[in-house]
Amino acid sequence: MYKTIIVVDEDDFALASDELEVVSFERYLVDFPKRNEPKTRLINLCDTEYYLSRGYYCSLLAEARQHKVLPSVSAINDLRDLTLGPDDDVNLTAFDVASLQEGETREFLAYFGWTEDERWRKSVRNLFERYPAPILRFRLALENGSPRLTVRRHGYTHLTDVERGLFQQRLKTFTEQVWRTSSNRKPLRWDLAILVNPDEAIPPSDAEAIKRFIKAAAKLGMHAETITAQQAGQIAQYDALFIRETTAIDHHTYRLARKAEREGLVVIDDSASILRCCNKVFLHDAFSYHRVPSLKTRTVIGTSEAELDEIEAQFSYPCILKLPEGAFSKGIYKVANREELAHRLRELLSNTALVLVQEYMYTDFDWRVGVLAGRAIYACRYHMARDHWQIYNHGAKRFSSGGFETLPTFEVPKVVLDAALKASRVVGKGLYGVDIKQKGQQVYVMEVNDNPSIEHDVEDAYLGKELYMLIMAEFQQRLEQRGR
Repeated sequence: MYKTIIVVDEDDFALASDELEVVSFERYLVDFPKRNEPKTRLINLCDTEYYLSRGYYCSLLAEARQHKVLPSVSAINDLRDLTLGPDDDVNLTAFDVASLQEGETREFLAYFGWTEDERWRKSVRNLFERYPAPILRFRLALENGSPRLTVRRHGYTHLTDVERGLFQQRLKTFTEQVWRTSSNRKPLRWDLAILVNPDEAIPPSDAEAIKRFIKAAAKLGMHAETITAQQAGQIAQYDALFIRETTAIDHHTYRLARKAEREGLVVIDDSASILRCCNKVFLHDAFSYHRVPSLKTRTVIGTSEAELDEIEAQFSYPCILKLPEGAFSKGIYKVANREELAHRLRELLSNTALVLVQEYMYTDFDWRVGVLAGRAIYACRYHMARDHWQIYNHGAKRFSSGGFETLPTFEVPKVVLDAALKASRVVGKGLYGVDIKQKGQQVYVMEVNDNPSIEHDVEDAYLGKELYMLIMAEFQQRLEQRGR
């Protein structure tokens, strides 16, 4: 069970209760950490207006002592100079900017993501999830016809008596309804966040698979729960992050992986794996350098007649065009002649600097070998969608995919396993799905996917619950190593 401590600049024992201990910064500095203390959550109310202030050091020490602290050091730094405009991913119209006059400002406070004006609560809550701090001060202004929202952390000592009353109410609600929710369950050693997107059409794991991950985690001493991107602002409250949403580089999945790593979490898949797997240009170059067997591939940057001549000299039709980023067979096109080649290249290069051209090879199925930390843990044969040349047929009136066969890894040809392990070493030591084509004894690695599909009754058809235990055991091992 968690213990909650509030650290203040001044002794304000009105905040104390049976569940909340209030201490001064001096006492927190000297008296903690204590021997055999329970897992501790800390609300830092010290002033953080200045860099290297008491409030800054309070959060810094809390993180060093493995206390779950609000705000984190990264949040303090983010809020030091944060101004958001129309180009940022924030809905400023929700703050009724149309009613503002040029040069006019509007200021208000939020306590743990709650503000008095009900119209703004949803937007304020979203910003709190992104920049979690006990008290946030918002200043909305219209400058040269453009709205600007400044967000700062507000010190508890600067609150009026009325504002302190509101703060105490929200503190009680936050600690009892948000933080205590996870404290009443059976104590487990670690907290694991599983990032999902309920609205994703083709998620990496279905709902049943997610349930099995959560059950496997509990057996290994981890409390696992799903979170969405909107809840990721408090990622520092967890020990590990498991990404089960389709990743991309210019995307919140990559940014969240980076943030979680900075906070010291164990992350699968890590940001380096996302960066490498999501870009087929990197994979092609890395495969060539490390002599990973793969299909003939060329990087194209233009559509001149000379460029087209060189492509035709190197490849026969049909050939494949690939966007550098893509998942689940998206961003991959087959062209049958020069006219289609030129048309599709012009279309793709209008949105990206590079396109890959790859030789076409049809096979009835592709191998998918799941690799975790350098070890093959499952294998599937994914068959092509009906009357289509890919596993997924996104162009059909009704989305379709081919059938599958799940095999024990010891039944997979050695040449396939060897290629999968060699290709995964190019990327890292995370969880990967390596796609391979096979013709006779010759194999060709198509790509290495971070965040591979793991669905109930598909990838787990042979190992069953053991597949989920293997992946959760990797988290357990990494958390153990982190604690040494």
